[in-house]
Amino acid sequence: MMFRALMTRRGRIGLLLAAVLIIGAIGIFGRLYGQHLAHEAMQERDSAIRKLELQSQQLEAKHLSGEAETSELRAEIARLQASLSALVPSRNAYGINPNQSIVVGDGHLTIGLVGVPLSSGINLNVNGKQHLVAVGDVIHVAVDASTACNVRVQSFDMFKAVFTASCNTAKSQ
Repeated sequence: MMFRALMTRRGRIGLLLAAVLIIGAIGIFGRLYGQHLAHEAMQERDSAIRKLELQSQQLEAKHLSGEAETSELRAEIARLQASLSALVPSRNAYGINPNQSIVVGDGHLTIGLVGVPLSSGINLNVNGKQHLVAVGDVIHVAVDASTACNVRVQSFDMFKAVFTASCNTAKSQ
């Protein structure tokens, strides 16, 4: 009986209408559900962005406080080095300005400060050979078979470098 009703023109139109209504309802429900899911995803994204912005601000604040502490420590080190140099003057100590050269070590060494000192060290030209050195570093130079010299960096700042230079001559037998 149902089959006969569907086979009539009116039955087919009714079936077609019912199918269109079901497909339309599924489409509308699917769209609304998709919008709901997209809205939740956007809220989660916005929440994550706010959290990341807060973390970024906290890290920036830590970075700035770390830089301030580093500059305070560098100033304290420079002050302590100056105090130490004033209390204990070093033998054979020399001060040199950027792009200046001097002859030391009984005329065996020509030492030049190349460019301005960097935060990591200075470029010293010793007898025509460049060395990147920091405070406390020692450059060993063999002038000839019987003469050996040492250059030790004591301190440096943006305007000068202080180092000691000494040469020892091996006595012939």
